[in-house]
Amino acid sequence: MTQFYDARGNVYGVVSPQQVRARGIDLPSSAGQAARAREGWASAVVHAFCSWAPGEAPPGAKAHRCDGLLIGPFQNEPPFDLLIVNTDGTLAERSGNGLTIFSQALREKGLMPGEGNCVLQVHHGRGDGLSPLQTSVRPAEFEGSPGFWLDLGQPAFGPRAVGAGGVETVTLNQRDISRVAGLHALNPAWGNSQFVSIGNPHCVTLVDSADALPENSQMRATALSQSLTRIAYAAPGGDGVPCQAGVNLQWARLEAPGRIAARVFERGEGPTASSGTSASAVACAAWRVGWVTAGPVKVVMPGGTAPILLQEQGGELIRVSLFGAARVLE
Repeated sequence: MTQFYDARGNVYGVVSPQQVRARGIDLPSSAGQAARAREGWASAVVHAFCSWAPGEAPPGAKAHRCDGLLIGPFQNEPPFDLLIVNTDGTLAERSGNGLTIFSQALREKGLMPGEGNCVLQVHHGRGDGLSPLQTSVRPAEFEGSPGFWLDLGQPAFGPRAVGAGGVETVTLNQRDISRVAGLHALNPAWGNSQFVSIGNPHCVTLVDSADALPENSQMRATALSQSLTRIAYAAPGGDGVPCQAGVNLQWARLEAPGRIAARVFERGEGPTASSGTSASAVACAAWRVGWVTAGPVKVVMPGGTAPILLQEQGGELIRVSLFGAARVLE
């Protein structure tokens, strides 16, 4: 039976490699081998574990019952290897909510250390990025709620950090940022974007008004969904422009000091209620243009609020950390 978890409205299923193979799917023995051989098994895994059973989907439900699948662990002691499978069959380099959920699943299996750090290793097989990508996780409490702090490392900024090409340079608050032609053509208010890499690529569009934040229902509408898919997805699902490997899209607005409202359109998934790495990218982009200072930042998404901690040294952002908690869906 697939166990599903919710983290800020993001739903992932967690299955072991043994469960995958029990369905007759030829998953290689190691996470690294599996990532390199993705095309041989990923679509079958999505169909087997993420699809609605006949008559099960409620009215208006998304095409799949979850936002992705976490396969692992591939061993019984840390560091733990895993795979993050998007519902289009691609592999993600990192997911803040997904790793929070995986940490909770490890805790329930008695595999997560009760204190101290635990390393999770995500294998993705993408030639343009480090694989496996490590994340250090620490059990903790935030405002009385148990969960985990995820150390996402040092962010990188600009088109080169995410492999973007053909973008115009513009200025916001005396900082060079980017103008993505496809986004600006869809809405003139979407002309200021900051590229951020947190192990995976993000394009954060900074807006002035609440009206410029797209709602998820709007982003699911056929015309806008198709346009955003062409921008966010790599070929063949999209155009791979401006990023050949695809890019996660966010929109951000400063609501109050240290508080940012955000919306998310993920490559491989589309509009989502929340995303941990997207929230982290939003906080980093806000710091880059002077909207927030280092320290705690809250990013508010339709699925919930993500607490972020930004650490600065010598005028440089050296670390971004994300707090998350997950619950089992019955």
